[in-house]
Parts: sequence; structure tokens; C-alpha cells
Amino acid sequence: MKLQCWYFVLLSCLLQCLSAHNDFFTSIGQMTDLLYTEKDLVTSLKDYIKAEENKLQQVKQWADKLDSLTRTATQDPEGFLGHPVNAFKLMKRLNTEWGDLESLVLRDTTDGFISNLTIQRQYFPTDEDQTGAAKALLRLQDTYRLDANTISTGDLPGVTYKSSMTVEDCYELGKIAYSDVDYYHTELWMAQALRQLDQGEESSIDKVTVLDYLSYAIYQQGEIERALEYTRRLLALDPEHQRAKGNLKYFEFQLGKQKKAEEAKSQNEKPREKRASEKQPKKKETIPERKKYEMLCRGEGIKMTPRRQSRLFCRYYDNNRNPQYILAPVKQEDEWDRPYIVRYLDIISSSEIEKVKQLAKPRLRRATVHDPQTGKLTTAQYRVSKSAWLTAYEHPVIERINQRIEDLTGLEMDTAEELQVANYGVGGQYEPHFDFGRMSDVSAGGATVFPDVGAAVWPRKGTAVFWYNLFASGEGDYSTRHAACPVLVGNKWVSNKWIHERGQEWRRPCGLKETE
Repeated sequence: MKLQCWYFVLLSCLLQCLSAHNDFFTSIGQMTDLLYTEKDLVTSLKDYIKAEENKLQQVKQWADKLDSLTRTATQDPEGFLGHPVNAFKLMKRLNTEWGDLESLVLRDTTDGFISNLTIQRQYFPTDEDQTGAAKALLRLQDTYRLDANTISTGDLPGVTYKSSMTVEDCYELGKIAYSDVDYYHTELWMAQALRQLDQGEESSIDKVTVLDYLSYAIYQQGEIERALEYTRRLLALDPEHQRAKGNLKYFEFQLGKQKKAEEAKSQNEKPREKRASEKQPKKKETIPERKKYEMLCRGEGIKMTPRRQSRLFCRYYDNNRNPQYILAPVKQEDEWDRPYIVRYLDIISSSEIEKVKQLAKPRLRRATVHDPQTGKLTTAQYRVSKSAWLTAYEHPVIERINQRIEDLTGLEMDTAEELQVANYGVGGQYEPHFDFGRMSDVSAGGATVFPDVGAAVWPRKGTAVFWYNLFASGEGDYSTRHAACPVLVGNKWVSNKWIHERGQEWRRPCGLKETE
């Protein structure tokens, strides 16, 4: 018997503060707490600056007073000290007041700030968070075909708070890609860093360092001529750069060798008639699932025919006159025909969304999978999100949501799983899989797509999407294989409900045909 039979998704959004946890980059909701942590540190830092400014002001007043005094005194030292008060005050200053000044200068005003910083640092993101966020940017760049300049200038669709990247930011992305032996992205981001340096942006990163990475990344991709060009530019800036001098000779040698090989090949090739087999039209290439997935995320790919499209409708739905919906039927619209996917509008209120998020936030944890080699649970790299499970007895809102799902679907909830709440991180996604689905209202990206059939269901706050992933016979419907697209802009929250086949015997009779 299959474990999953039906699937229900509740959509939600909005930003919220969360307590600190590990893997910040996998949950935007939990990352919001970092903003408040940083705000607190800025307040502490400003208090420290104020204390330092007060101390310096006292030192400056002392210095100004002594500057005037000593300038007058040194014009006629003996005459000045001939006045007994001046002699006494000199003794007093050097014996007491300069000691007081020394104590003032040495007084440590950093205690409050350092103490606060030390306490907060235990909740700071780790190297894994920084690397994870960087790789998320690279993933978004590939999925949505964004050039490095578009990301660096912050010109993303639907952005509210535009933010640009510095040369250091671009350089950091390039270095992370380089560490992963990802020379394609190394080139893109080192080139962007160089572009911004050429445009006059001031930076602690110099062009020589950037060109060193850039030329090597280009060489590793087989473009020796371009690598040679950038190496020459590097040497024009730093003629004594030893690695570049060695690379110059090596690239020139390799380029000459490559040209000779190409010339020899062109001389040896003779024109010949195509064989009969070569004249046959090529078979249609099969598009890899990953490519189909990314195309659908961009709104491209397979489109439904006009005839099929005309069979999709919007309607008021009461689920066979369910008492809950006779007077106020819910709005239902068809999203896809095969597999049949429907969306229910205004199915969860904003206040209910906030309550669900409030209950889930303290429990959000990174998704894990079983590692067959170690036998232990490990974080799922293909799923950039955190999730929590909520039971009906915890709060009336959860109980109402479960009852609403039962009323809409006509299916038994007693054997269903608890309500799962998930929050996606930077570039949050869930790669193609069966028996799952994801969604929420975001500014850009974040769709749930079905690569095998070409369906794409886009996030809309407060709506619910429902489909069967088993036929009535109990056999799996493989057309329901789906994936969650990376979130480009926005914060994606989603609630999922898995309704098991067991317990539905009287509500959805078993079909006699395998695909019925």
C-alpha cells in the first residue's frame, strides 16, 4: 500500500522574526532575527563611540589648555616660574594631573560593546551560512538566466529594498566558486569585480588579484587566447608577477600548439559525400529533467494547447453541498488537467497564517534524509528550507485548518499526517521528487513545477492547491513528479498536508483499472 495518496498545500507569506538557529541561509524567516541582532550591535557600537568621543573631548580640552600654557611659559621660562603659583601648578600638573590624564587615556570604554558582541557572536552565521548564501545566488543566476551585472546592481524583479554588490562581494562569490572548482561562475564574478574596478569603484581588492583568478578560470575552460589576453593585462600592471610570467609562456606555447593541430587537421580532412545514414534526419533530442525544470521556473517550456486550456474553469465549490460551504462556497479554479490540479482561493486568512507561523517558528529545523552509508540522518542538500510539524490539539487554528481540508476534499483526516510548515531560505528550492509539493506568495520565483507534463503553479498568498498523487487503484501517478523553484525575491512560507490512502476506503473507493 502506498504511503501518500493525496496532497494539500496551504500558501502563505510575510516576513517575521525568528529565534537564532543553525543553517540560517535555509530559512528566510529565521534570518530576520539576524537583522535585530545587528541592530542591537549597532546601538552598542554607537554607545561605545559616544563614550570614546567624550573621552577624546576631555583629552582635547586638556591638550588645548596645556598648549596655550606651555607656549607662553617657554617664551620666558625663568620669568614664568618666578611666580610661585606657576611653579606650584607645574609640580602639581606633572605629579598628579598628567597621571590622571594617563588614566583617562587608558580607561577602557569597550567593555559594554565587547561583552555584547561576545554574547551575540554565538548566534552569528557560520562559514557554511555564508557559503550557502553565495551558492544560492549562483543557483538563482543559472535558473533565471541572470547576468552578474543584473544581480550586482540589484535590478531584480519585484524588489522593494534594492541593494547593490561591492567589488569585495563579487570577488567573494568568485572565490567560493573557485573553491568548488566551478570555473564558469569564477569567471562571471571575477569579470564583474573587474568591471566595477574599471568603472572606478574604490576597493581593497586590486585588479592584479582579480585578473589572476580570471585568467586562470578562463584557461581552465579551454579558452587559451582569452586567458592570454588577461594575463598580458595583469603583467602590464605588475611586470614582476611571477605566476603570470610563467603562465604567459605556458599559454603562448599551448596556443601555438593548438593552432598547429587545427591547421594539420584542416589539411588532412578531405571533402566526402555524406553517407545515407548521415542524411537521415536527427532524432528529436530529449530535454533533461533539470533543464525542463529550470525552463518552467522561468515561465518557459511546454504550454497547454488552446483546446485543453478552454476546458479549465473557475467556479464556486461546495463539495456536494457540504454544510460548511452551502451558504459561502469557496472559489475554486483549475490549474491543470492531467494530472488534475485545483487551487482554492482565500482558504486561509492572514491572522491564521500569522498564528501558524508563530507556532512553527520555534521548531523550524533543516530537512534531513537517511544516509544509507552511515545509517544516520544528514541534511538534505537538494532541499534549501526548514520545516516544523503542528498537531491539531496544539491550537484551535490548526484544528480548524484540518477540518477545512476535510470539508473541501471529502477525505478522512484521522490517518493523515500532521500539518507541516516550511520556510525557504536564500534561493530556497526543492529539486524534482514524488509525493511532495511547495508554494507561497513571493515577489519572483518560487513556483511549483511538474517537469514531465509542463505544469507550473505560481505562489499566491492565502490559497491552497490540491492534487492526487495516487490513482484510485492505489498505483502512483508518476506525472505528479514535481519540484519547487528557487525563490528569487521574497519570503516563501508553505503549509503541507499529506493525506494517506489508508482510511479513505469509504470516501474514495478503489478503482479497478491501474491508472483509473
